[in-house]
Amino acid sequence: MSARAPILGHDPAPGPAPTRRRAPRGEGEDAPVSSSTAQHPDAVRIALLGCGTVGSQVVRLLREHADDLAARAGARLELVGIAVRDTDAERDPWVPRELLTADAAALVARADIVVELIGGIDPVRPLVLAALESGATVVTGNKALLAAHGPELHGAAERSGADLYYEAAVAGAVPVVYGLRESLAGDNVDAVLGIVNGTTNFILDEMATRGLSFDDALALAQELGYAEADPTADVDGHDAAAKAAILASLAFHTRVSIDDVPVTGIRQVTAADMAEAREAGYVIKLLAVARRITDNGTRGISVRVHPALLPATHPLAAVRGAFNAVVVEAEAAGRLMFYGQGAGGAPTASAVLGDLVAAASHKVHGGNAPRESTYAELPLVTDAQTPARTQVQLRLADEPGTLAAVAGVYGEHGVSIESVRQTGADDGDARITIVSHLATEAALAQTVAKLSDDPRVHEVVSVMRVEGN
Repeated sequence: MSARAPILGHDPAPGPAPTRRRAPRGEGEDAPVSSSTAQHPDAVRIALLGCGTVGSQVVRLLREHADDLAARAGARLELVGIAVRDTDAERDPWVPRELLTADAAALVARADIVVELIGGIDPVRPLVLAALESGATVVTGNKALLAAHGPELHGAAERSGADLYYEAAVAGAVPVVYGLRESLAGDNVDAVLGIVNGTTNFILDEMATRGLSFDDALALAQELGYAEADPTADVDGHDAAAKAAILASLAFHTRVSIDDVPVTGIRQVTAADMAEAREAGYVIKLLAVARRITDNGTRGISVRVHPALLPATHPLAAVRGAFNAVVVEAEAAGRLMFYGQGAGGAPTASAVLGDLVAAASHKVHGGNAPRESTYAELPLVTDAQTPARTQVQLRLADEPGTLAAVAGVYGEHGVSIESVRQTGADDGDARITIVSHLATEAALAQTVAKLSDDPRVHEVVSVMRVEGN
């Protein structure tokens, strides 16, 4: 076997899906297991796929806290292998080199629990499916895989009686998946607003507090290791969109995929936008927003990712640096906020270990994680049904009648104006900021399009949604 063989190894042919809970391998796999009479295993066999920043910390915590983790799970958590692309690459000193392998498929086949921390979709998807179809539990931090193929993974887990855990997929150490999936299972969630990407929050925070341009703030994030060399997934909002799909699916008991989430990133946010927001008592954050819509006979959900103005008094406005936070508004519980480190090796490993202990306890004592809940089957609402507010900055001809004409365009599309502020004037132009009352996404978009075509409007400088009021 080549030391640099692809991590996929070979492509195992899925076997028939078992219909009963499988005992840990080596404890009589072919015999039915009764949780009341079966002897508890001494160890639960763990396969780790990927040993990067998070995977390495998982290994460290498994070794340093082995006795405590065994006491909590009811059996030793035995790491039986670590699948990596390059077995000769330099590793942290606590990673046992004898456990490294490039044959991920063979490793999956002999594990009770598979911890997947490679990320992406290929070659991960067949490995995760093979594990679930064989009855092995999967613990993953892979938001892209879940957002694109969640129904397939949940279906495989349900057919075989396996568990699928993914706390680390949304907000690192922040236990929002558990909160939505279990703690709020008896409540009705009305809305979820979240800062779920630490890279973009760091960039926007640096722009707001230090007056940096987007390019300079991005360069600083890359220098400090918060942003990748290719930051596209973060700054264009795709990472947040995957997490928004997962949160919405949990909150509203409805399947939502990443393809259902309209996305606007932060590349167009400027230092001038930040200054204007500060003067008006707002901050700008990239938000994942999911809402249950029940107005005017509409029944459905809206899920979006976009930069938005938040009042400085809103709980999310105080989230600084690379931290994550999610606000959940529920019918009975009211407003809840989950806050903490959304990235980094040790914080994310903490979420993985939490799932791992729960999964191992089920292997030892019986039981299952909550299954996918999709009973509500709420439709995704259209732009014509989605409520929104916007702040629009315009550069206008500074002459009588111009502002009245602009107000007429808003009225023509049924959009009520909450406030108008003039923020500057030069060379015959006036710069104004208009904040709307609640309207629909469609009406607001049509208003901006009509303004763009008006010769008295020299430029639509920026359009930003307003949240949190």
